[in-house]
Amino acid sequence: MQKIEEAQIILQKLGLPKAQHNEISGYTLLALCNIKENTKWTKTTKHDLGISKGIMIFISENYHKRYAPNTRETFRREVLHQLIQAGIVDYNPSIPDLPVNSPRAHYALSEIALKTIKTYKTKKWPTALKYFQSHAGELKKKYSKEREMARIPITLANGKTYKLSPGKHNTVQVAIIKEFAARFAKGSTLLYFGDTENKNLHLEKEKLSDIGISITEHDKLPDIVIYDSSKNWLYHQNNRQLITDSNFSR
Repeated sequence: MQKIEEAQIILQKLGLPKAQHNEISGYTLLALCNIKENTKWTKTTKHDLGISKGIMIFISENYHKRYAPNTRETFRREVLHQLIQAGIVDYNPSIPDLPVNSPRAHYALSEIALKTIKTYKTKKWPTALKYFQSHAGELKKKYSKEREMARIPITLANGKTYKLSPGKHNTVQVAIIKEFAARFAKGSTLLYFGDTENKNLHLEKEKLSDIGISITEHDKLPDIVIYDSSKNWLYHQNNRQLITDSNFSR
């Protein structure tokens, strides 16, 4: 039996739905396990891999299966997301506070998946598989909690609290809202700020409309919009630059 077929069987036994028993998911698992056609599953190793320069290159070099560059999102959305949900793969395990859109984003087998897969085609496989099925969810929750702790909290003047995804960009946004606005724009109103995971995390659509800024679903807003009604000034941050529009008119 070819390794790709064995990988697909493993995915099935680990509880992945039928949609993830396909070829692309099998090749992804082989890459994450560092398993080549003549490598035994007992030699499975855990290592960090990105998508384009890691998983896709491994598949191309070792299985002569080449995926177009534009399939990167297919790997992320239709394969890796499900492997993470199943507790088989961890996202950014070496650097859990990486920003969501970081080019250093990486994936690796979870510890429990590593130990389980190494037993495939051995006498220990049934016992290891049973242990995985009963404990993967618990360990996944623990890992998710650790990632949640890396988020950046912010509480607005109205008492509403948000937790932004990790990263320098969001750290700067929090500093502008908490430090700059409090010192240099007292009494101003935060009308908008977005997160890399949710571009409309905080959006005061009606208030923006009141000052003549109508927002549609496809509009691209700055990272932050703050309005000082006493001066009729609009502060907006984009590309790490904070701009004050003192000529703003409704």
